[in-house]
Amino acid sequence: MTLSRRSSLKARLRNFEPLLGTFLRTPSIHVCEILSRAPLDVVCIDAEHAPFGPFEIDACAFALRASDMPNLVRVPAFTPASVLQALDSGATGILVPHVTTVTQAHAIVRAAHFGPGGRGYAGSTRAGNYSGKTMAENLADGTASTAIIAQIEDVEALDALEGIAAVDGIDCLFVGRMDLTVALGAQSPDDQKVIDAVKRVCQVGRKHGRAVGMFVPNVEDVAMWVREGASFFLLASDQVLMLQGARDLGAAFNTAISKP
Repeated sequence: MTLSRRSSLKARLRNFEPLLGTFLRTPSIHVCEILSRAPLDVVCIDAEHAPFGPFEIDACAFALRASDMPNLVRVPAFTPASVLQALDSGATGILVPHVTTVTQAHAIVRAAHFGPGGRGYAGSTRAGNYSGKTMAENLADGTASTAIIAQIEDVEALDALEGIAAVDGIDCLFVGRMDLTVALGAQSPDDQKVIDAVKRVCQVGRKHGRAVGMFVPNVEDVAMWVREGASFFLLASDQVLMLQGARDLGAAFNTAISKP
């Protein structure tokens, strides 16, 4: 079976391909459509830190899916219902914040897949092509293409890191570096104890065959983290990109009018 761009995300994570994405923090199908034209590998709908309810997630997942743009939903917190809604809406996968225990990691994997005690089945969803897929096709597609990413950002997660990384079905460990900085009592994401913790996530992730992803404050740092074993980067957001574009335009304008 040939995978579409959207449904190949899981395989690309597992192959440790270098992937670039950004966070979506504006609930707008127009922003989704525009980002789908950018040279990105994935867009992550940030329902943890932005005003996304079920309707907004559904609309943005629709717009990104229609453009064959791989799309993740960072759910506000792990509940089976939040995972079900994101995946039924047609999201390519989920990014779950504050994963701290092996038990929780197992529960996330179970909730993301059809089966006993797991994701409830409905073939009439967008993910099921509105009953256009057979049950067998829908089950197979869910197994083959649903990307499951655990966010590591707590001291408790560092303590349980080996066990979380070993959970079958976790495709990627994503470092929440800002929360990790706060959790470690550091004053900066560049504090050495934060850097050491992130390096450990990279080492443990690769040891267990999991991709490692992260946000980095400076894109210049990407090369260093690739050398450490990271391959998946969610950088900036639609809001940051829009603001930076306006700043660059303003600076260019001021330069132009200041010339004699």
